[in-house]
Amino acid sequence: MSSDPLPLSGRTVLVTRSRQQAASLSERLERLGARVLSIPTIELVEPDDWAPLDKAIAELNTFDWIVFTSVNGVRWFFSRLRARGFTSSLPDRTRIAAIGSATAAALEDRGVSADIVPMVFRAESLAEAMPLSQLAGRRVLIARAQKAREVLPETLEGAGAQVVVAPCYRTIVPNVDAAELEARLERGEIDLVTFTSSSTVVNFASLFPEGRAAGLLAKARVACIGPITAATVRELGIEPAVSDHYTIGGLVETVVRVLSHP
Repeated sequence: MSSDPLPLSGRTVLVTRSRQQAASLSERLERLGARVLSIPTIELVEPDDWAPLDKAIAELNTFDWIVFTSVNGVRWFFSRLRARGFTSSLPDRTRIAAIGSATAAALEDRGVSADIVPMVFRAESLAEAMPLSQLAGRRVLIARAQKAREVLPETLEGAGAQVVVAPCYRTIVPNVDAAELEARLERGEIDLVTFTSSSTVVNFASLFPEGRAAGLLAKARVACIGPITAATVRELGIEPAVSDHYTIGGLVETVVRVLSHP
């Protein structure tokens, strides 16, 4: 007696997430029957200069808040903390904010509980969840990527906070066989392309001659983890499907929904 086919059986899904993070998405898709093609368009490396983060670590006791804007920020921050000879514990007086549940979970894994986790996982919501009326004169450390949107530090500075942005890592475009990827998209061998950040979109487009990315994406479906990433895809002239929940689980649900309704 045969069982019902898995929802993504016979479908090929391109995962553009970094090698360090691709497994969680790829494994979930594979469990649903998808053939996963993992071609990272983003790689995480050390920031150009450790000095801002090292200075912040040396002054950790002076911060009223530490804000983490991604799981990657948590991983690289605590890695650098240990490399500088500090323990993984943070000052008791310091309050912690995390941009979402995955970031909060990464902190929990290191024995740190987030005081604030917004309901919607984006920088604007995190800024709104902070006690803006109480931040005047307070020192706030933002541990993040070297290149990121400025809405969070600008909002906190507008509330009178003394904001220190400390890059924990930066993103680059890894070596990719762009010709092979282009050929597979051109032949229609990829049913859906996933993007988990604006950087994955920008870097994907950079693999091809200007304007070519849109034509290739038009030959597949596109699913994004959230509205910021989706807005970057729209700049290419492509309308993506967007997850209602800005998590990997929400993205997987979106992939299933899209590929179940051709």
